[in-house]
Amino acid sequence: MSMARVFAAALMAAAVVSPFSSAGSGKVALSVAIDGAIGPASARQLEEALGTAAKRDAAVLILQLNTPGGLVTSMREMIAGILASPVPVIGYVAPPGGHAASAGTYILYATHVAAMAPGTNLGAATPIEIGGLPSLPGGEKDNGPGKDGKDATGRPPGDAEMAKVTNDAVALIRSLAEMRGRNGDWGEKAVREAASLSANAALQEHVIDFVARDTAELLQLADGRTVEVAGRKEVLATKGLPVETLEPGWFIRLLAVITDPNTAIILMLVGVYGLVFEFTSPGAVAPGVIGTICLVLGLYALNLLPINYTGLALMLLGVAFLIIEAFNPTVVLGLGGVAAFVLGSAMLLKVEGPGFAMSWAVIGPAAALTLGLALLTGTYVWAARKNPPRVGGEAMRGLPVEILDWQGGEGHVLAFGERWRAKAGEPMQPGDHVEVTDVSDLVLTVRRRDAGNNGAIK
Repeated sequence: MSMARVFAAALMAAAVVSPFSSAGSGKVALSVAIDGAIGPASARQLEEALGTAAKRDAAVLILQLNTPGGLVTSMREMIAGILASPVPVIGYVAPPGGHAASAGTYILYATHVAAMAPGTNLGAATPIEIGGLPSLPGGEKDNGPGKDGKDATGRPPGDAEMAKVTNDAVALIRSLAEMRGRNGDWGEKAVREAASLSANAALQEHVIDFVARDTAELLQLADGRTVEVAGRKEVLATKGLPVETLEPGWFIRLLAVITDPNTAIILMLVGVYGLVFEFTSPGAVAPGVIGTICLVLGLYALNLLPINYTGLALMLLGVAFLIIEAFNPTVVLGLGGVAAFVLGSAMLLKVEGPGFAMSWAVIGPAAALTLGLALLTGTYVWAARKNPPRVGGEAMRGLPVEILDWQGGEGHVLAFGERWRAKAGEPMQPGDHVEVTDVSDLVLTVRRRDAGNNGAIK
């Protein structure tokens, strides 16, 4: 009997332990897609995905890339997150027709396993010029070597600033290549010469590990590979794993919209003019509420972007000049405000990247609209100044009134259908028609009307 009990207990223990004792049992592959320019929203999306993968002890995280590039700051945040991740990250350039250009190339080099779908490409990782005016409409930057001896950025080869940026980018992509055992020479070529590769060419150049048509084939080809994850060797067991896609939340979607520098500028303008309207027309409420929300969102977005604070200060100074111009027309302030706004907008970003550049299609209309609003407001203010006052003591000066009673130098007059106290420096009689010259403490000062002007008021 005791042996039967021991055997039953052993069976029960095996039943409890077995679901957890099998390697890979209950594991899942998580997938996150970065589709569009690399920016603060992309960095936040990957950070949350890596956190979720670590918390759920996922087998791998598939990072699907389809990007033209983006901001260096966000790219470096994403690379740092991948290198520190306790969960292996598989970089996958997809879908067919997609690409991992510029910043996407560096991120793909950083992943533990790199793959591409047929019909995709990567490369063109040359750093974009720092600062400067936005491209004119229809203008294109030359991303390849020019006949005039300039490099891929269109700058002279001896440009010290661009040389430092380029060498730093080369060092980064080479260090990633050494860490992951990939082709560092081609990585340097992608940086210095803006070289690009198709999926099959990237496989031949040992830039990626394999080409996969879909996620199922991706996991099958990655199975059994040994990767280094957070300082330890790990053999991937990915074949047949279920794949769960992590969708970006509402905050990341909002972040992707407002961190476009052009959107941030529009939000700031709406915010400033909403507050101006609220201050000039107290009690409207809605303009103040909307303006405050837009201004906060705009400032938050600019705080996440690599901006030049001199450019931001010039923009705000330009808006201030235009507001002053609206209430005190001088023309000089208006023109100065437009010039400061346009120059500040052009200088706003320290570094431009694909999807993160100021556009003349936004700067021009915004400056014109701001100037137009200032001129329109100024016109109404100037017209109001020229019109005679309608209320208060100023409105009563020159008003014709009738003497009701008079004694000595004081008496009462009829003005606006009301009985007023009045005084004068000359004798008056009841029934005389006089005019008001001043108002003090609800007492009118009157005088006789000039008969030489046929009874007209001076």
